[in-house]
Amino acid sequence: MQRSPAPFPVTNFLIFILLSFGVLILNVWLMSKRQPPPQEVGQDVARQEQPDQVQPKEAPADKPEEIAAPAEPPAEPPLEPAPAVDVPDAPVVAPQWLTLGSLDPESPYRMLVTLTNRGAAVVRVELSSTRYRDLEYLGGYLGHLSVEDEAGVDGCVVQVVGHGTPAEAAGIRQGDVIKAIDNVAVAGCASLEERLNECSPKATVILSVRRGTKALELPVTLTRRPMEVIRPENSDPLSMLLTFRQLGDQRLPRDEELEDPAEEDEAEEDEVGAPIPEYVTRELPGLDLRTGAWEVLDGANQTQVQFRRVLPRWGIEVIKSYRLAETPPESRDDRDFKSYHLVVGVRIRNLADHANTVAYQLDGPTGLPTEGWWYANKIGREGFFGGAAGMRDVIVQRENAAFKQIGGPVIAEDEFGAPPQDENIRYIGVDAQYFSAVLIPQKSSPEELWFKQWQPLRVGLRPEILKLANTSCRLISLDHELAPGETLEQEFDLFTGPKRPPLLAKYGLGELVYYGWFTWIARPMVLVLHFFHDYLVFNFGLAILMLTIVVRGCMYPLSHKQALGAQKMQMIQPELKKLQEKYKNDVEGRTKAQQELFRKHNYNPLSGCLVLFIQLPIFMALYRALMVDVELRQAPLFTSAIRWCSNLAAPDMLFDWSGFMPEWVNDGQGMLGFGPYFNLLPVITVALFIVQQKMLMPPATDEQTKMQQNMMKYMMLFIGVLFFKVASGLCVYFIASSIWGVAERKLLPHPSKTSSAKANGKGGQQEQSLWDKFKRPAEDSGAAAREKRKKNRGRK
Repeated sequence: MQRSPAPFPVTNFLIFILLSFGVLILNVWLMSKRQPPPQEVGQDVARQEQPDQVQPKEAPADKPEEIAAPAEPPAEPPLEPAPAVDVPDAPVVAPQWLTLGSLDPESPYRMLVTLTNRGAAVVRVELSSTRYRDLEYLGGYLGHLSVEDEAGVDGCVVQVVGHGTPAEAAGIRQGDVIKAIDNVAVAGCASLEERLNECSPKATVILSVRRGTKALELPVTLTRRPMEVIRPENSDPLSMLLTFRQLGDQRLPRDEELEDPAEEDEAEEDEVGAPIPEYVTRELPGLDLRTGAWEVLDGANQTQVQFRRVLPRWGIEVIKSYRLAETPPESRDDRDFKSYHLVVGVRIRNLADHANTVAYQLDGPTGLPTEGWWYANKIGREGFFGGAAGMRDVIVQRENAAFKQIGGPVIAEDEFGAPPQDENIRYIGVDAQYFSAVLIPQKSSPEELWFKQWQPLRVGLRPEILKLANTSCRLISLDHELAPGETLEQEFDLFTGPKRPPLLAKYGLGELVYYGWFTWIARPMVLVLHFFHDYLVFNFGLAILMLTIVVRGCMYPLSHKQALGAQKMQMIQPELKKLQEKYKNDVEGRTKAQQELFRKHNYNPLSGCLVLFIQLPIFMALYRALMVDVELRQAPLFTSAIRWCSNLAAPDMLFDWSGFMPEWVNDGQGMLGFGPYFNLLPVITVALFIVQQKMLMPPATDEQTKMQQNMMKYMMLFIGVLFFKVASGLCVYFIASSIWGVAERKLLPHPSKTSSAKANGKGGQQEQSLWDKFKRPAEDSGAAAREKRKKNRGRK
């Protein structure tokens, strides 16, 4: 028996139109934030695969005096020299690098922290858990042994060896010079990184090392590179730099003078590659706390270190301390134990015999990860579309105030406005997609006021892609008048870890996880997804399939009713045509006749819209969940041993085509910026959409229907373009959902050809079908019902 084709899926067409239109508007709005700059600048910023260089920030050649000794505004009286103070000069200190913690997952530390005495700064923070690995670096990891090259040395000088690294396990020591890897010469730090990038993780290589006058051959087994929450980037300033805003009678320009920092050099600041604004690196004359070498005090160990700097001219001693949190043995298996932080202490003591007024400024973390720069879509919290979020946004929470997020693109353009004044800060930091670095003041009471000003900072050159700007934040303390011998002490917890909701809750950082408008449905979906993974299947790919079954199963009554309604629509289509011809010039009469026809056959033309309104929030909620949930970031579809689809929160990345595709495709920006990888799952998803469309769409009966079908064909191509960079986990959901829909429609009874003919008034053999149950005239069914009631009363 030949079956008639299924009706035209109007609701599916509406779904595609709404989704496509919404994504198109969002794409156009996001692209309006991008500036067209020289190609090479964006290439360097986007890739960020550059050797680790940490160099002191030098003043631009054309403005040495302005940065070295900024002039005070005319309204201010000239600065008087501070009184002479009988304080011994600070010792001359050589550059030095130290580490805290360990990369060994079995150690009591959650991270390995690399520090330098230049500015007493944080150079790098690497997470020790194997759950958090670098997903973009494919080479082998030895350990970050050098911060900068040493002139006149042929090879890579080992300046620091972190605990728990492959380098430590191989016996490499500080001061060694690595000459070659597997007999391939190493010229310096950059050469070492290039050679390691060619090696695969878990490979065993032979290092040719010179130790003093000895030549050694050391075998070492490489590993995967750990996740770096903080890292040096180009020659940008490091993290946690401190200097004075006011010291005695000297001070940096007042707050109101920084009301619009972009006006300092408007000609340069409007261009891609614009230098760091001058106010970011400015210090008082005679100070060099940001890049100068600090003294390392005795007692430094694997858990804590103290840096000291004496300022004889003012009689001030500054001590900056770092203490890494430890995990007790009984809590090692607790992933959410509160040990993802570094305690940062600031201690200022007045050594002079007179009072001193001090106000310090402390810069926050820099160099947070930008992985997934070509596909990630981090959401903001301001405006209709959530604001201009970047890969590294500054976030701040104030007491009795709303959470605030300043997007990276806004900071890149120096358009964040005047620095806020006298706000009670609960925490402030930099927020990436899956990781954050946040400063939490350890105040004795929430009402205690520590700072008179905070502001976001652009600490790198302005990039081509604004969302990749390297950002930080600054805290400026209140003025403190210290009596002789008096000390000012303040401490901060520097959280540097993954954005796991249970972990964030212990630090009071729950606002960092944000799903957008559909939080109310995204959170339950994430809970269900984690339940399937943690207790049933232990694989997020299978968990997404189970979630698809649950969602489609709950929607089955609605989708089934929609399918039956579509079949009814197909049956009454000839009668609708007759009504259109009969009431060609009477719109009101045609509308009434159509409504009467719909009531006669118990058909609601809006029945399919309910499915649309349910599917759209589910789609958006799952999309946001995949973009926010850090547990999906490193979750493979099959196994992490297979590179393809090894991260369900990212595109599947079948192969790298950047070598033969144009740069405007590889950069991942705009509708046709597909990124440097070809993705297979979006192609399969769109192919299933097309198959489902052909199965459900009947042959065109008029010009209007034909035009709609042609629009649907082109819409499929448009959907394929929009889907090309979505997370592979979302593609898995759509593939499973499409297969479910095809199977559901296949199992649904179709009206027969003869019953269709009878419904159209053309006669035909009586045949029982689904349509026969729907097409009973109202008066017949009413008479039959009355007769049935009479018989029942007679029996009683």
